[in-house]
Amino acid sequence: MGETKTEKAPKTSWFTGLKAEFDKIIWPDKKSLSKQTAAVVAVSIVLGFIIAVLDVFIKYGVDALVKL
Repeated sequence: MGETKTEKAPKTSWFTGLKAEFDKIIWPDKKSLSKQTAAVVAVSIVLGFIIAVLDVFIKYGVDALVKL
């Protein structure tokens, strides 16, 4: 059968690898972070309102159908 040997990467500390990955992250500045947060909150509120309105209409529709 075909034997394949894979070379193992040298073992390094897990924390060293974690620190190296965190150094690669580009963190957003406060201005863009606040804009993105406001956008997420606004869209969540609007979608919550839309879902609540649809829920009320569906509830009354189902109640009307049941009473027939």
